Amino acid sequence: MEDLKLRFFKDNKLVQIPKKEKDKILLFNWFVTLFDASKTYTEKEINEVIKRIYDDYAIIRRYMVDYGYLKRTDDGKSYDRVK
Repeated sequence: MEDLKLRFFKDNKLVQIPKKEKDKILLFNWFVTLFDASKTYTEKEINEVIKRIYDDYAIIRRYMVDYGYLKRTDDGKSYDRVK
């Protein structure tokens, strides 16, 4: 993760989502640690956590769901950490 931070972060903010799949997976493995596995989150809560790191929180949230790190209810109102 240190290598990713050097390449993709500035002032503790993500400035670019990696293009390489293996780098994305490393990034999402780190992002998921920001969420408590025993808590259910609202979409707003998820956005607030991600927004501290990356301005386009919606794309990170979608990636996290698509890659199986977060599970979203069918109505999209709540999220749980999977991994």
